[in-house]
Amino acid sequence: MPGGGLTPDGLRWKRVPDPEFFLPQAVLAARCKNRLRQALQTHHLELFRQIPSVVWRTRWVVDVQPAGRGQSALKYLAAYVQKTALSSTRLLACDARSVTFTYRERESGQTRSCRVSGQEFLRRFLQHVLPKGFQRVRTFGWLSPAAKARWQRLQALLDWRPAVAPATAPRVPWVATCPQCQRPMRLWGTLPRSPP
Repeated sequence: MPGGGLTPDGLRWKRVPDPEFFLPQAVLAARCKNRLRQALQTHHLELFRQIPSVVWRTRWVVDVQPAGRGQSALKYLAAYVQKTALSSTRLLACDARSVTFTYRERESGQTRSCRVSGQEFLRRFLQHVLPKGFQRVRTFGWLSPAAKARWQRLQALLDWRPAVAPATAPRVPWVATCPQCQRPMRLWGTLPRSPP
């Protein structure tokens, strides 16, 4: 996520005031709740009617955690781009009633094993499967491929230019030299090797 964005008038770049803080948790929770409610009302009215109205009146909580400089978050999200949430090498055992797999504890970093029922394993695994039509990685705002004009405006506001690679001297191919006269040697051909 970028640490800033354009002002509403689109004329200035505004930085995040505190680099350790990105989104207010209460605002993010309210936005998630409202977006879900609107989507259910629009596309899944029967499902929306089954949800008690008290759900929409309560304050929601969104788990927002600091990600440091972002390397750990990037590593976590990279798994969603390249592979599934659980590789087959982490599966230890599977029978008619349970599945045993390994996981890494967040606090200690130690690898542990977990045994759950087949139904619970599928429930956990399917939380990482996106619904049909969703993308795993999505760029939006000025990072969207459709926002080229906005991206060019940001480049102009920040006086940003792509880094120019330093000019390198052209590589001179290595040439064998004669140890006696120090002149370049030429390959005339190869001699057949006698059998050992």
